[in-house]
Amino acid sequence: MRKITWASVISACTLLLTLFPLAASKHWTAFADTRDGALALTIVYDNNPYDRALETRWGFSCYIKGTERTVLFDVGGEGSVLMGNMAKLGIDPRSVDAVVLSHVHYDHVGGLPNFLSAHPSVTVYMPRSLPQSLKDTVRRAGAHLVEVHEPMEICKDVYSTGELGDFIKEESLVIRTSRGLIVITGCAHPGIVNTVERAKEMFKSEVYLVLGGFHLSSMDPSQIERVVLGIKKAGCKMVAPCHCSGDLARSEFEKAYGKDFILVGAGKTIIIYDAF
Repeated sequence: MRKITWASVISACTLLLTLFPLAASKHWTAFADTRDGALALTIVYDNNPYDRALETRWGFSCYIKGTERTVLFDVGGEGSVLMGNMAKLGIDPRSVDAVVLSHVHYDHVGGLPNFLSAHPSVTVYMPRSLPQSLKDTVRRAGAHLVEVHEPMEICKDVYSTGELGDFIKEESLVIRTSRGLIVITGCAHPGIVNTVERAKEMFKSEVYLVLGGFHLSSMDPSQIERVVLGIKKAGCKMVAPCHCSGDLARSEFEKAYGKDFILVGAGKTIIIYDAF
C-alpha cells in the first residue's frame, strides 16, 4: 500500500483548489495566499452568524485581500466587536491600505474611531455627502480622507460606484476579475438591482458575484420576488446576501440560485482563485 505523506496530502489539496475556482473557508488566512491571483472576501462584521467564535451585531464589514491594495469595506457599528473579530480572524488592522465607507448609517461607520486608533495612517474613502463630523474624525486621527461623488478608481481593478440614490446616498464597491464583476454593497439603499446595473454600465461587463446587504428585510414576499427576478435578469451568476437582506430574501435567493447561492455571515470567507 502506498505510504501517505504530508507532501502527497498538500499536493492533493492543491489539485482540488485548482479544479474548483470558488472556495469557502472560515478564515482567509488558511488559503488566500496559496496561489497568485486569488481574491479573498471575508465577512468581518455581520448580524448573521457563520463562525460561532465571532461576535454578531447588526451591521456590516468585509475585508478584501488579493487586490493591489487591501481594502476594508465598511467598519460595522461597534468598534470593539470589529476589532475583536479581526483579531480572532488573524487580520492585522495595519494590513489594510484603504477603508471604504458605504453610507452614513452607524452600523456601517460606527467602528471607525476604534479602527483609526489601531491604524491612523490608512486612507479612508467616504461619500461626499457624509457629515463633516465623520470627516473630522478621519483627519484628526491623521488618516488621509478621499471624498467620493462620481465613480472612482481605488486601485487597479477596484472601483467605487460613486454616490447613488437620493435620500440616502451610498457607494458600493466593484472589483473587476477574470470571471466578471464582483459587487459589494453595504445596504443597497439605492436598490440592489440599480446598484448592479450601475456596475454593469460602468464596465460593460457581467456580474459574477454580488455580496452584502440587499436591504430587503422589511419587504413583503411579492417585493422580494421582484428583486430576485431583477437580479436574475441582470445576469448575476452568484449571490451572497447578508446583513439587512433578511431571512426571507435569503431563502428566496437560495431557491432561485441553488448551488450558486452562498450562505454568508460573520467569519465566512469566499475565495476566488485565478481572479486576476
